Amino acid sequence: MQHPFIAREGYPIIYTVCAAAVVFLAGGRLTGGVASVFLNVMGIITCLFLLFCLYFFRDPERSVVRDSNVLISPADGTVIDVKTVTEDRYLQAPAQRISIFMSVFNVHVNRTPLSGTIEYVQYNPGKFINAFKEKASEDNENLLIGIRAQEGDVKIAVRFIAGLIARRIVFYKRKDDRVEQGERINIIRFGSRVDLFCPPGSEILVRSGQKVTAGATVMARLRAR
Repeated sequence: MQHPFIAREGYPIIYTVCAAAVVFLAGGRLTGGVASVFLNVMGIITCLFLLFCLYFFRDPERSVVRDSNVLISPADGTVIDVKTVTEDRYLQAPAQRISIFMSVFNVHVNRTPLSGTIEYVQYNPGKFINAFKEKASEDNENLLIGIRAQEGDVKIAVRFIAGLIARRIVFYKRKDDRVEQGERINIIRFGSRVDLFCPPGSEILVRSGQKVTAGATVMARLRAR
């Protein structure tokens, strides 16, 4: 069962770092001289890293927006780009792409922008380019999912992209799963980017440089159906 404040993917790392801190600090007390100083310093550094891990893997509850006419943010972070592109994997059509950069200080649990069915899942291993760069969207390790809305003939895509120091994308769902707007669907470890592909004609409600919150910030209003 998932703890309401810590993402489950963080537990193995947190337990390992905690055990290392105990070993270093205990060793510092049991030894003397230079070895004791070294072990105590390592223990302090490890405790600081433990605090960072607890902060990084936090998974707070959210007051989620529930509105079938809008797309909500899939990630915490900063909007770094809004542009029209062609999404040729799932949508196979022009789309308005909103790119969100997540620093290591953002919550990294991602949420679904609307309720629907996951019709498409494609994982691509790749490089670890700085997620700010345009090439990162295609060259980096990434996972693209396609969702068809429960109401109307609306399809969107979301691409999760590993960043410069991110090393794992963990997707909680499977193809053909039903998801609810604002539901947790993914986590990316240690810095990354998320691209939201909105249908043509959507009214984009965010701008480059704006801070957004997963599940709470309305990113776009869908065209009247």
